[in-house]
This record gives sequence, structure tokens and C-alpha cells, in this order.
Amino acid sequence: MEPVDRIDYIPDREPAPGRLRLVQRFVNTVDREHGQEALNDPERLAALLAELGLVEAGVSASAPDLARALELREAIRTLALANNGARAGDGPARVLERAAADGGLALRFHDGRPILTGAAPGVPGALATLAGIVATAVSEGSWSRLKACRREVCGWLFYDSSRNRSARWCDMAVCGNRTKTRAYRARRRAGARVEPA
Repeated sequence: MEPVDRIDYIPDREPAPGRLRLVQRFVNTVDREHGQEALNDPERLAALLAELGLVEAGVSASAPDLARALELREAIRTLALANNGARAGDGPARVLERAAADGGLALRFHDGRPILTGAAPGVPGALATLAGIVATAVSEGSWSRLKACRREVCGWLFYDSSRNRSARWCDMAVCGNRTKTRAYRARRRAGARVEPA
């Protein structure tokens, strides 16, 4: 993967609302189709978490922190793909549980509203906060709208604001069109190979 500071692909969709946007931005730090990775070293992880307001500026991160962050990122992506019809299994949920426990997930009140936040300092607390945001979104009913694009080489997280929650791709003009075109060509090839009776 090519190391980059930021992934700039922005599909023509509104971002996730509220704190769920932090999860969306955290997961969308890799562009698998173009081989770009924004979480390419511990320093970049610390900078991103500070940018998202999850840690203080200047907090350091280690190689094990980066490994745990990447594991959490892919677990959340897998769960968001399950929101789009795929199977997730138990593994991704266990990763979120571990991140919550390692970061001391705690209940805090902010402006009179309860939020789940990581009590541990640094990266472990930030990762626990991300797990807490997912848990809150599940209980509030907004989690099912955060989906991972079904196109295999994409997996970009998008917020499905459609009335019937039927969106399948991050961008219909790109991933949706490419998927439908590939399926159409496969059907045509299969039809051309059928021998007449």
C-alpha cells in the first residue's frame, strides 16, 4: 500500500450524523482499490486520532497500538458490511469488545447526555471510544444505516440515508455501475457459451 496522509475519495453522499461520523472517518483511512493507506505508521495514527478529537495533540502511538487500530478498523468494516447483507461472524464483535475493555470504556455525561468513552489515556482510550460510538449507534438505531460498500475492492463506509435503507454501494455512479456492468458481461458470456439443443 502506498502511504498517504489522507484518503480524499468522497462519494456523493452525506456523511454519517453526529459521533458516528468519527467511526466513518476512522474506517475510511484506506483505499483498497487504489492501494492507499493513511494509517501507515504509529505517528500517523496518533495524528488522525488527534484530528478526530479522540486524543490530545502530541500523544504518541506505538507499533502495537497501530496493529490494534488496524484490527479494529477492519472489524468495524466487517460489521458495516453485515449491515449491507454480508455475514460477519463473532470475530469482529469480539475485537470491539476487546477494544472497549482495553480502553476502559466508561459512561460519561456531556451537556447532560450520556456517552460511552474510553477512560484509558492515549490510543487505547480512543479505540474504546470508537467501540462505544458503535455501541451507542446500535442502541439508537442508526448503526444499521452505516454500511460498507459491497464492491469487493472498495469496502468504503457510507451512511445510507435512503428511506427504505436499500443502498448497496458507496457511489452508484462508480461502484454500482461497475458491479452491474461486470454482472451483465458475465451473463452475456455465459449465454454465449450455451450450446443450442
